Amino acid sequence: MYAVFRTGGKQYRASKGDLLRVERLDAEEGATIEFDEVLLVGEGANIQLGSPLLSGGMVKARVTSQGRSKKIVVLKFRRRTNYKRVKGHRQHYTEIEVTSITASAPKKAAKPATETPVSEKIARPAPKKVAKTTAKKAAKTTVKKTAKKAAKKAAKKTKKKT
Repeated sequence: MYAVFRTGGKQYRASKGDLLRVERLDAEEGATIEFDEVLLVGEGANIQLGSPLLSGGMVKARVTSQGRSKKIVVLKFRRRTNYKRVKGHRQHYTEIEVTSITASAPKKAAKPATETPVSEKIARPAPKKVAKTTAKKAAKTTVKKTAKKAAKKAAKKTKKKT
């Protein structure tokens, strides 16, 4: 069984026994933490999906360590202007071991009897105003094209006469 849960603005997929590095949490090593923002719990074809959260879903974990990741160098550079700025950053993290995943069946809302099917809602005729305006535009363009052709023919005839 696996679960997708949210913490620190990120989403993580975890199974029982997995070691994960999550954004720093205020907890000491050896403490147990519960993540209640569970988005999905499943195994094989049996998947329970929340909307957006799964009610009653819980991921329990044990904090194994706190630490900082490798240094990332941030470099700003502009050529030919004697401008160079170098900064380093080390992100704090909490390493956790997932101990258990629990899921509760989502409650399904009953559909009202008077609700119309989705296919009937989507199939709507186009508004009449749009149809009229497109017909008017098409008529104007054809009139302009025929007027241009007539003007070209008249110009050719006058050239031949002279």
